[in-house]
Amino acid sequence: MAVSGRLLVCPTPIGNLEDVTLRVLSALREAEVIACENTRRTRVLLERYGASGELVPYHEHNERRRATELVERIRRGETVALVSDAGMPLVSDPGYVLVRACVAAGVAVEVLPGPSAALAALVASALPADRWRFAGFLPRRRGELGAVLAEPGGTLVAFESPHRLAATLATLAELDPQRPVAVCRELTKVHEEVVRGTAKELAARFSERAPRGEVVLVVGAPPARRSGADDEPPAGLDALRRLVDAGARPRAAAGVVAELTGESANRLYRALVAPRPE
Repeated sequence: MAVSGRLLVCPTPIGNLEDVTLRVLSALREAEVIACENTRRTRVLLERYGASGELVPYHEHNERRRATELVERIRRGETVALVSDAGMPLVSDPGYVLVRACVAAGVAVEVLPGPSAALAALVASALPADRWRFAGFLPRRRGELGAVLAEPGGTLVAFESPHRLAATLATLAELDPQRPVAVCRELTKVHEEVVRGTAKELAARFSERAPRGEVVLVVGAPPARRSGADDEPPAGLDALRRLVDAGARPRAAAGVVAELTGESANRLYRALVAPRPE
């Protein structure tokens, strides 16, 4: 006998509760089970709009075990709604394991559109949105951070801790002080703020005091390389080869050299492992 159970992936407001969609509200009212990161936070949304499904904690520490349980409930015919504390589940939030488990089990997965901090920040930044990439949370290590910031691929959108924002902007200002940047803080909330400027300007502004609240950092694309530049060896390649010959790990060494030269760590690594001309 066929079952009608399914998983509903429901984005929730990133700040203002009025941003929830009618379709998400319908899904939350329909679901027998609501898998959420924080039951207290999700209950505020449910009580505001009259939804009363069973709340089940689903977070990074229990998602593998919980995913198995939820798939079994769906296979028995129950409708499960997946929410994160804010925004779209899976986007730097738990949910990937559950969606993969549902797909593997052959149960229906329905994704509803809705609020997204990354998209809101991209548009608010006034930077090009025709080609962009999302980096999730930026790496802590300076070399890895420099490599991410220097990579081509259009406008960069990333989440950043307010306590690390100043250091990230300082690194970017060292790589390219004129790169356009937008710091988007507390989007859709009472104290929403979007600050635009060059990397140098914003590094100076946020060096004095860390901002409060949640931050999305939007960075303009790095300058285009001049024609034929990709045919030239990247700056620092000889130094990278010496480090590797001395016993350093190639990718880690590439990150260090990228930090010092402003080159892309990926480009340095590719040049290192490429066959040398005869």
